[in-house]
Amino acid sequence: MTEPPRPPGAGDPGFQPDPAAPSGVPGPSGFEEPTTPLSGAPAPGGYPPPGGYPPPTGDQPPTGGYPPAGGYPPPGAGYPAGGGYGPPTGGYANNEDKNWALIAHFGGAVGVIVGGGLLGWLAPVIALMVRGQQSPTVRAHAVAALNFQLTWTIVGVLSWVLTLITCGVLFFVPMLVWLVPLIFGIIGGIKANEGVLYRYPMTYSFAK
Repeated sequence: MTEPPRPPGAGDPGFQPDPAAPSGVPGPSGFEEPTTPLSGAPAPGGYPPPGGYPPPTGDQPPTGGYPPAGGYPPPGAGYPAGGGYGPPTGGYANNEDKNWALIAHFGGAVGVIVGGGLLGWLAPVIALMVRGQQSPTVRAHAVAALNFQLTWTIVGVLSWVLTLITCGVLFFVPMLVWLVPLIFGIIGGIKANEGVLYRYPMTYSFAK
């Protein structure tokens, strides 16, 4: 076994090692390994140093890894039940409000059929008087239907006058006018059933 190299003069009597001189010996990897004083042999324990690594600092993740202990929260935690937001009746505070909104729209279409295009305004007026004072939602639906039906009631009256003036030549004009509030009243009712306030086209705002 080859003796490790010693500093010059190490065998002389009274030799004192130089504190500034390197105290290690080359290891298998080419780097110096720590040695015991004056022996030249590698220090026991190797690498890492005795005692292990220093404790983790604040920049390192906490012990236990990721995800945190306990796992992820259960699906749906923190979200409203039922898969959506708002009232379960589709934008209405209760079923009574929804029913009166449907009466305002569908009732207008029925009034057009029963009254020959002249009574479509009746159902929205009833919904506005009965429930519109307690529910702003019903009031908004009733006012929208009322303004539309009043507008086309006036147009329907003018069409009948035009038919009389022409001695029935333009008899088809009241029929065409009669279809408009009927079709759009049904559309408004379908939208109200979905919780949507339908904005009627070709409407003059009589009530607000």
